[in-house]
Amino acid sequence: MAPASAVLVVAVPAALVGAASMGLASAAQAQATKEVPTTRTLNPRLLVRLAHRPLWLVGIVATLGGLGLQVVALGYGPLILVQPLLVTALPFASVFAAAMTHRRVDRVTVLGCLVCVAGLSSFLLLARPSDDGSDGMVEADRVLPLALALAVLMLLGLAVSSAVRGSVRVLGLALATGVMYGVTAGLIKIVAGQLRLGLTEPFTHWALYTVCVIGPIGFLLSQNTFQQGLAISPALAVITTVDPLVGVAIGVWWMGESATTGGAVLGGELLAAAVIVAGIAILAWRTAHMVTGAEKSVIEKSIADKSITEKSGAKIFGTENSVVEESQRRKESRALVLTGSLGSETLGSSSRLASERLRSGRLAADQPGDPGEDQFLSSRVQHFGPPPARCSSDTSTGTGR
Repeated sequence: MAPASAVLVVAVPAALVGAASMGLASAAQAQATKEVPTTRTLNPRLLVRLAHRPLWLVGIVATLGGLGLQVVALGYGPLILVQPLLVTALPFASVFAAAMTHRRVDRVTVLGCLVCVAGLSSFLLLARPSDDGSDGMVEADRVLPLALALAVLMLLGLAVSSAVRGSVRVLGLALATGVMYGVTAGLIKIVAGQLRLGLTEPFTHWALYTVCVIGPIGFLLSQNTFQQGLAISPALAVITTVDPLVGVAIGVWWMGESATTGGAVLGGELLAAAVIVAGIAILAWRTAHMVTGAEKSVIEKSIADKSITEKSGAKIFGTENSVVEESQRRKESRALVLTGSLGSETLGSSSRLASERLRSGRLAADQPGDPGEDQFLSSRVQHFGPPPARCSSDTSTGTGR
């Protein structure tokens, strides 16, 4: 059990800085998951695609830093103290997400963050959590009921995400993610206590190996949740609500941790928890409202871009038609010119041939035939073909005389 000074000096600051790191990781990963194709739930291909995105790698570094600080906080503070402090990851994520999209955090978002912090502070002041138990698990008969309840809750979330579509699907994934995160935090608490006994101590117990299985599954579920949600705050609101509640339940039922009891204190704790939920609801509502406006702007921009594209396409199509028509006209003009030239040459040759044949016929009619000239005329006839009918008749008449 850690002293009270260590809880205040080490556990609380480590948990808050870890929450800020987790908020940065959530904002970076939520934006990066929108840049890759959507995959089925728990499909490892999503992680392979995200590994090529620099922003997602920044989120991984922030996640590792947040987990390290969470281990430190759980090593010096009780689970029911550290896990509620991680609720502040939601306001941090909202601020980081606004910075990444180059927009200001509006007043409603600031109000939601302040309500979350106020409810959390009130809960901690009233509960005064303490680590009266050991760093290990309590008796098995107290472990099994909560384990079954958490398993049913996680399977319910997965079933909802598989059966429905839209925002309800995202809430189902977020519910399952929150359960996995809470269980992982409880096991990390055990591992952190074992590390204080020696660096090799965790390797001799089952808790570390269970974390190595459950942790990646919860992380992959969170990436599916961020990818399929329209904005980060609604999904993260469910995760950050379920995660500390599961953590508190594990701390009390499994590890023997305690908090201040009494009718008045319990009523105050429930009221403080309701304030936390109200703050989360404000953030979720505001984010959904902002997403609706953003979607409207995107739709209007898409319509405008489509109109511009259609006009540009029509202009390009008209230009292409003009070019094709002009090319066709040029081809036809060249064909006409070529046909005219060939026709003129053919006509000229035919005229010259006819004149030559006529002249030859007249010469044959006026004077006796000369063998040399007859041979010349025969060769011309063989080359150009027989003369016209009139010339042939005159020629045969002349030769018959």
